[in-house]
Amino acid sequence: MSLLSSLFQNINHSISNNENGYFNHTTNLIALLVILTIPWYSWLFFKSKTQKNLPPGPSGLPILGNLLSLDPELHSYFADLARAHGPVLKLRLGSKLGIIVTSPSAAREILKDNDTVFANRDVPAAGRAATYDGNDIVWTPYGPEWRKLRKVCVLKMLSNTTLDSVYELRRNEVRKTVGFIYSRVGSRVNIGEQAFLTQLNVITNMMWGGAVEGAERERLGAEFREMVAEMTALLGMPNVSDFFPGLARFDLQGVVKQMGELVPKFDGIFEKMIGQRVKLEKDEGNEKKDFLQFLLNLKEDGDSKTALTLTQVKALLMDMVVGGSDTSSNTIEFAMAEMMLKPEVMKRVQEELEVVVGKDNIVEESHINKLPYLHAVMKEVLRLHPVLPLLVPHCPSETSTVGGYTIPKGSRVFVNVWAIHRDPSIWDKPLEFDPTRFLDGKWDFSGNDFNYFPFGSGRRICAGIAMAERSVLYSLATLVHSFDWTIPQGEEFDVTEKFGIVLKKKVPLVAIPTPRLSNPDLYQ
Repeated sequence: MSLLSSLFQNINHSISNNENGYFNHTTNLIALLVILTIPWYSWLFFKSKTQKNLPPGPSGLPILGNLLSLDPELHSYFADLARAHGPVLKLRLGSKLGIIVTSPSAAREILKDNDTVFANRDVPAAGRAATYDGNDIVWTPYGPEWRKLRKVCVLKMLSNTTLDSVYELRRNEVRKTVGFIYSRVGSRVNIGEQAFLTQLNVITNMMWGGAVEGAERERLGAEFREMVAEMTALLGMPNVSDFFPGLARFDLQGVVKQMGELVPKFDGIFEKMIGQRVKLEKDEGNEKKDFLQFLLNLKEDGDSKTALTLTQVKALLMDMVVGGSDTSSNTIEFAMAEMMLKPEVMKRVQEELEVVVGKDNIVEESHINKLPYLHAVMKEVLRLHPVLPLLVPHCPSETSTVGGYTIPKGSRVFVNVWAIHRDPSIWDKPLEFDPTRFLDGKWDFSGNDFNYFPFGSGRRICAGIAMAERSVLYSLATLVHSFDWTIPQGEEFDVTEKFGIVLKKKVPLVAIPTPRLSNPDLYQ
């Protein structure tokens, strides 16, 4: 099914099922589209005269541009277009101009050489609705407010010092996961779901000291994962409101409406936790040492350069809870799948763990830096399956030149890191999962080498790299050291991807665990 067919189905569904009068607007909207046709042609003629030397790209239709030909798997579709039109190409997405970049040199021009110009975002309607009108670190425009949020996250909340101080929280949640899996030995375990719940509990414990416990673990974890999946799906959904901003107020596909129904579920949790914390501090005078307390202190006592609004506090909580849980758990799931497809890789990881940790001991985070092959596995997973395959789209604040082509102000710029990581001119046997290519220490997560930058680069590089690296490596080491894993008999098994703003495994990874450690007490 084409992207546009899906898009129109969503519109029809929204109109036919909406009780707030969308259907009554249909005639007016058709007339509006007809009226817009004439100025569109005028605009296109004017643009063609004033914007010379635009990148090449496929021809498109009036008004719709290239929307009709888009494929839902955008990362691979954009890679195919790059092979036909070159590493810098354009697409007309309704009234928006999309620029797709698929080479290290062009990525460097955007993310390093002209970093300040491209540091803004073209915020989608769903992004604004999800983050309190774009008040979070992902969508806030580059400037003083963004720098304040970035400083709060990187220097205070997600620094190595802070992460060290809450290690016991991470350790406790990983041990709970081990105990849960041990209780399911010989039975099917959804690895992605368990990885998600572990990461969720780690993050919520770090944020405000709460976790999903006991019998509620599976039920609430599955519900929360579904909420996060729904939010990321809405964020990645092609939306008429983004392609034709003049129609945004009609919310033709109901994306903002759906997000508006979802966000209050998260907001209710945040409000409850904030209210409880304020009451606790007032009644008992004791101050907690978690992230929520730190953010509330900045709200109350921060100076003009650090003070946060309540909206910004909740937007940062949303970033942490949604972004941190989904991305890390997907990486863990892909890593486990790749290792199970290549048992020799799994065996080598386990042998490394036996030397460093021992079969009569459990993995601690202090072991992680002594596991170079496991590090290489994580890097190779993020090469083949980068968390954000197109990063978060950038938006130039002024007309610029990239790869010799004009990139107009306000364009939506996609950097296809997924395609760069699979480029055969850069990587030997790029589709093969081979962690040994990272054992020489040449590549890291800093974003300084534009052949490999899974977390982005420049000013808007991911703020949570340190936390992601610790969480993924610690969880992977524990899962592989504690258990052997087999696929249920008769089930198909692959690592096929499903595109979204966050890349996911298309079919959930379900496997059967068998204990490896010598002492059953090590599973408590």
